Amino acid sequence: MPNETTALPGSLESAAFGADPDLDRLPAPCSARDWWTTAVVLGGQGHYARARAALDVLDRLTAGFSTHSDRVLASLSASTRASFLRQSGRHALASTWDGRALAIVGGLPGDPEAACDALTGLAADALGCGRLPLGWRLLAQCRARLDAEGGLWRQEIRIEWVSAELALAGGDFARAGRHAERAVELSAESESVRHRVKSDLLRSAALTGTDASAAVKMAADVFARCRQYGLLPLAWASSLLIEGVSGERTSPSAQEIGDLIAMRGGSLLPLS
Repeated sequence: MPNETTALPGSLESAAFGADPDLDRLPAPCSARDWWTTAVVLGGQGHYARARAALDVLDRLTAGFSTHSDRVLASLSASTRASFLRQSGRHALASTWDGRALAIVGGLPGDPEAACDALTGLAADALGCGRLPLGWRLLAQCRARLDAEGGLWRQEIRIEWVSAELALAGGDFARAGRHAERAVELSAESESVRHRVKSDLLRSAALTGTDASAAVKMAADVFARCRQYGLLPLAWASSLLIEGVSGERTSPSAQEIGDLIAMRGGSLLPLS
């Protein structure tokens, strides 16, 4: 079960992990963790250049790893940079950042948040490089850490996301569907709009192997919600799914969304 925390409306936490992912005027960061949260919000909106700039500030604040918190935040920064690269299809490069993230906190006791982010990131990187067995092994390591710690709702959802993606890559749509459904259940217990939307997108992807019409219908709902909340990277991904399965262009199209993301510093690989 996710550990529910109520984020104040209009706060950075609510924008990153709650009900306000489309927040335009972000509060000024007041702590090192705020800089990381700011980067998460901006990345979710597709403002990749601004997000990387926020991570640059965070890295300067945590340089030297003088405290436990500094190490955790430096690791989260590296994992977040990796996620931006992975979203643009650069999985091999992302793995270097996820590896750094894990190296920073791999041996730290009692705080698996950052280590689990790094491990799920590395599993997703392995998937993108065609190394599915490695991806499953990395998820098993992450699961062992999660089983020893309660209340990490975000990490619980992420492990289901990557499990669904690995199953899809292996052609096991039934298994992918089970993991996607579990992600939907977990995200429904959280406040996070972004996590709910991505979970539904994975459920749609799992349906492509059994019911293409239902997959497109669900992806269209995801696409509409992405546009409503300004979740540009997820809008791009859902548009790709709709156009790939149905053969019909969305409005705006995946190419048009990709061009806008590129203007925001996304540096996406060319569509083929």
